[in-house]
Amino acid sequence: MELLFWIGVFIISLFFLVKGADWFVESSEKLGLIMGLSPFIVGVTIVALGTSLPELVTGISAVLKGATEIVTANAIGSNIANILLVLGVSALFAGKLIISRSLIDIDLPLLLVASFLFLGTAWDGQISWQEAILLLVAFFIYFFYSVTQRAGKEESQEVSILSAREKRHLRSIEEENLKSKPKFNWKIILFLTLGSLALYFGAHYIIESTLRISEILKIVPAVVAITAIAVGTSLPELVVSVQAARRRKYELAVGNALGSNIFNILVVVGIPALISDLVLEEETKLLALGVFVAATLFFVISGISQRIHRWEGAIYLLFYAFFIGKLFNLL
Repeated sequence: MELLFWIGVFIISLFFLVKGADWFVESSEKLGLIMGLSPFIVGVTIVALGTSLPELVTGISAVLKGATEIVTANAIGSNIANILLVLGVSALFAGKLIISRSLIDIDLPLLLVASFLFLGTAWDGQISWQEAILLLVAFFIYFFYSVTQRAGKEESQEVSILSAREKRHLRSIEEENLKSKPKFNWKIILFLTLGSLALYFGAHYIIESTLRISEILKIVPAVVAITAIAVGTSLPELVVSVQAARRRKYELAVGNALGSNIFNILVVVGIPALISDLVLEEETKLLALGVFVAATLFFVISGISQRIHRWEGAIYLLFYAFFIGKLFNLL
């Protein structure tokens, strides 16, 4: 009975965490436009950073509760889920995913560099504040490089640094801006406040329920973070990627996973590590870290071939199922 209660708390907390991020980002977008910021600047700052708020706020909450192992487990689990689950399901529904030349030439190499940089910091089972600064500097180099390379194309192209959800937000902002500039009203402040509160309480109770569930099931919290939290916060990206793939908007579907993964390993890990050193549990270090590297390499190889076929998507999903089975000692 106690287990069911905390599972219920986990699900409700996850809902408020994701919904709170949406309210916060949408209100911030409108405030940015009211203040005179261009849709492009809003897109690459508020939207790009805001849509990863669930993972980031969860990480900060975990550090404040002393459960630092949840931060790295969540980031690694999210990256694995983004590649093996999100891209696997998208390829199955679409038949194939086509990877654009711009992603191959710029973003895939940057993902590979970021992944091995993260691997180097996490190899000893701990991430210090000095290593956190290194990760954040790497992200800002990537961020400003992407902005400067694509700033001149803001009217004709989407910015590849943005994920699928972020690009959808940016397009809606641009369409709204063409019609009329948003006017200030108190609903914006109301939803900004509600979003902030939902983020705070959602993150607080999702960590609390994770610790309770792991205690009841006698498993380490990192296992719950790698699976339940990681998949839960990736569900919106999964829905958007599948829809984009079915509509043959392949760059949105693939860019969704790519942009999210770079942000996760550089920022979602980097900022909490500034507060306190992060620890990797044995399950995370011995199993999940290896699967993370393998999944990233699979993704890069698929990217070089410019195709992720349906049969490859099926292999991605089988690999993910095998990973979950090993994690819970089912195989």
